[in-house]
Amino acid sequence: MPETGVDGCIRYFKEAVVADEFGSKEWFEHFQKMWNPMNFPFPGVAQPTLDPKEIERKIVELKAVESWLKTNVGMVEMTIKTMEMQKAALETMHEAAQQSGKSGKKAK
Repeated sequence: MPETGVDGCIRYFKEAVVADEFGSKEWFEHFQKMWNPMNFPFPGVAQPTLDPKEIERKIVELKAVESWLKTNVGMVEMTIKTMEMQKAALETMHEAAQQSGKSGKKAK
């Protein structure tokens, strides 16, 4: 008798991956090692969440993270633009100083 529920889905998925002739099991393991080298468990990856409220909670959390990241990207972009303007101003000042130094030598 086939299993039902989450355990049955997981067992079916694992058997399908093992039976795959294209090596997706190795690909999945490589991908997991690349993104999770310390092998920390990711909730919802190995065992999919079937509770809509839990999924909605995760969506809200991820949107909060997305918002925070967008804010930080904006701050980094502003910092880069400020430093570029500062660099341009310093270069202009150095050029002006060199020009005035050259013109002062010619006047003598």
